[in-house]
Amino acid sequence: MRLRHSKLTHNQTNRLIEHFVAGTPAQTASALIGVNKDTAATFYHRLRSVIAEKLAEE
Repeated sequence: MRLRHSKLTHNQTNRLIEHFVAGTPAQTASALIGVNKDTAATFYHRLRSVIAEKLAEE
């Protein structure tokens, strides 16, 4: 899955998704992956928004 308007690489995106699913906090995931903590937090927020939209459609 790629989010639009994201400057993250495909690998960074996949790793953030893996950490999101595992329940890793955004700050910890950012340190492990090597992205800014605000970037990881924003990515997590966008993931939650996408999930909420898909659940609302059902």
